[in-house]
Amino acid sequence: MTAVHSSDDPGVGTAGTRPFRFGYQLSGDHLEDPVAAARRAEELGFDIITVSDHVGSGPAPLPTLTAMAMGTEHIRLGTMVLNGDMRNPVQLAWETATLDRLSHGRFELGLGAGHTPQEYRATGIPLDPPAVRKARLLETVEIIRRLVDGETVNHRGQHHRLTEARIEPSQQEHLPILVGGNGRRLLTRAAALADIIGLQGLGRTRSDGHSHTVNWSTGHLDEQVATIAGAPATGRLPELGALVQVVDVTDDRTRALATVCDRVEGLPTEDAAQIPYLLTGSVPEIVEHLHRCRDRWGITYFTVRVLEEFAPVLASLVRRV
Repeated sequence: MTAVHSSDDPGVGTAGTRPFRFGYQLSGDHLEDPVAAARRAEELGFDIITVSDHVGSGPAPLPTLTAMAMGTEHIRLGTMVLNGDMRNPVQLAWETATLDRLSHGRFELGLGAGHTPQEYRATGIPLDPPAVRKARLLETVEIIRRLVDGETVNHRGQHHRLTEARIEPSQQEHLPILVGGNGRRLLTRAAALADIIGLQGLGRTRSDGHSHTVNWSTGHLDEQVATIAGAPATGRLPELGALVQVVDVTDDRTRALATVCDRVEGLPTEDAAQIPYLLTGSVPEIVEHLHRCRDRWGITYFTVRVLEEFAPVLASLVRRV
């Protein structure tokens, strides 16, 4: 691990003092050998490797992460993110705590509200409106938090009813939970429940059932962060993460940004140059960009989908400390 990386409790601290963390989300050719990818991410200095969750596409996340845990020593392991609708919260809490113990306290649970219509059709689970899915997600997070902490849970909520639910708790005294999503109501509640909030600037699901519209304006991100900061005080600030959509290490940042703006309708170059979801330019330019995102928005946890291409950025950050 390097000096720019965080402690094992990413939820502690403030944006001004919290160090950077960098995650690699398993993707591309690495899907064929995820354990080798995890080992390589560990060698390169990534803090965490995460696996996405789309039914029928790629490896199933929790077995894959278990195999990664057996093949690595210190890199943390996470989901980015599980669809909360697809799993009973007690069963998921049980599997979460088990994986945390198998990995000797290295697991982080990332949860979202789900969005892909085909997954719901394939599983026969009703695709409820976004507000309902988000409310159910937050109820699920509350239940899992209590279970992995070792509580016996009796719960009578709008979406779940549990009687004397109990599991063996996680190895970590406080297993980190990430909530990914958007919307004022979700972000306000997530600020109280989650250790990490995952931001991605994604909007409505497109007609293909998988891709999204995006809202990558700096004003929108300002509003999201203000919503989180303005939530009722809980004594601890959640860590803010960004799921990076484009990494382009190049000596021509202007061209790289223009290429993205040509593909994303309505994205001004000024916003593209500032948002955390695009890391473009030379290694020094990307490093400066990361620091500006931390200074402006308090975002310190960045997840990318490239391994070797991002290694020079990690190395440069280590030298800068």
